[in-house]
Amino acid sequence: MNRITRYQGAVIRDDHLLLIRHHLRGREYWLIPGGGRENGETEVACVRREILEETHLDVTVERLLLDEPAHPGGMYQRYKTYLCLPGPGEPSPGHEPEMADAPGFAITEVGWFDLRDESDWAVDVLADPITYPLLQRIQAALGYGGAP
Repeated sequence: MNRITRYQGAVIRDDHLLLIRHHLRGREYWLIPGGGRENGETEVACVRREILEETHLDVTVERLLLDEPAHPGGMYQRYKTYLCLPGPGEPSPGHEPEMADAPGFAITEVGWFDLRDESDWAVDVLADPITYPLLQRIQAALGYGGAP
C-alpha cells in the first residue's frame, strides 16, 4: 500500500462537506475520508474505495481540488484532496480495514458540515489543528471563503 500520499475526498452535497468521526484510544477527531493507495490502484479508485469503506457511500470523483505537503512527522508526506459528489443514499459509519486490529479504533459518526457557516461546526472541529485548516482551504478552493 502506498503510504507516501493520503488520497482523500471532499464529498460535497448542497453546500455541505461530509466528515467522519474517528475514535482511537480515547481520542476522538473529525476528518474527511481517505487513506493510502493499494498496489495497482489509481488515485481515483483509491478515493472511491476509501469513501465507500468509511461511509458506505458511492461517489463520483470530479477533480483534484488540493495537492499539498503533509504535516511534518506524520504518516504521510503529501495530501491529495479530490472533489467528490455523492451518489444516492445516506452515509453511515463504516470501517477502516487497516485499523481493524487496532485496540480502541472505530469510525463512530458521519456528519455534514455547512461550508457557508462555521457557527454550527462541532467545537472539536474548530479546535483541531489539522482538520480545521484543511476545511478552510477546502472552503477557499471551492469559493466559500476560508483560508487562502
